[in-house]
Amino acid sequence: MTDQNAAVDTGAVSGPHAGQPVRRRGPPLADADAAVVFVHGRGATAGGILGLADDLDVDDGTACLAPAAARREWYPAAFTAPTADNQPHLDSALAFVGATVAAATDAVDTDRTALVGFSQGACLATEWTARNPARYGGLAVLSGGLIGPPGTTFDHEGSLADDDDATPVFLGCSDDDPHIPVERVHETRDALDEMGAAVDERIYSGMGHGVNRDEIDAVAAMLSGL
Repeated sequence: MTDQNAAVDTGAVSGPHAGQPVRRRGPPLADADAAVVFVHGRGATAGGILGLADDLDVDDGTACLAPAAARREWYPAAFTAPTADNQPHLDSALAFVGATVAAATDAVDTDRTALVGFSQGACLATEWTARNPARYGGLAVLSGGLIGPPGTTFDHEGSLADDDDATPVFLGCSDDDPHIPVERVHETRDALDEMGAAVDERIYSGMGHGVNRDEIDAVAAMLSGL
């Protein structure tokens, strides 16, 4: 399926990611039944992560959107670095993801919109979701976690559930990932659980930094609920 630029209003996005495109695979939002926002990792592309939609067997009625980071990087330092080290890139990236999600939820509602991110994109998607809680269709965190230096207290206000209907969250990571400390994955699990999400955390032994078939199957099952 051919990727195209999506009609997303990013006029409120300032800083390093201002003016960057959002790529789309699948139907236009106006014709979609559901939407998935894919957030790529450092050094990758929006088009590249949209290819994950094929592995996930995303339904033909689902619009897949992927914002494209300037210079293929959402923020310059590690996600566990002092927050100031990643500014103004981080705030710009969060605004860009927010604009993309807003376009999706305006078209198909919040509970039919999911976010999927890998690596730096997983960190960004998780941080944005925690800062903007609602009952989403899902959040898939592939090798990532909440953003902040060691010792950060992750105490976000708001709920990721609507009454007893919780946002499904998948957290998958290796126990020896060179970029993502497994302790941060656990901290993210606890923080999102405290916000009312239904969290499925899976830690894989010796996998390194990547995505495996078990993760693909779990996320595909989550997205099928859209």
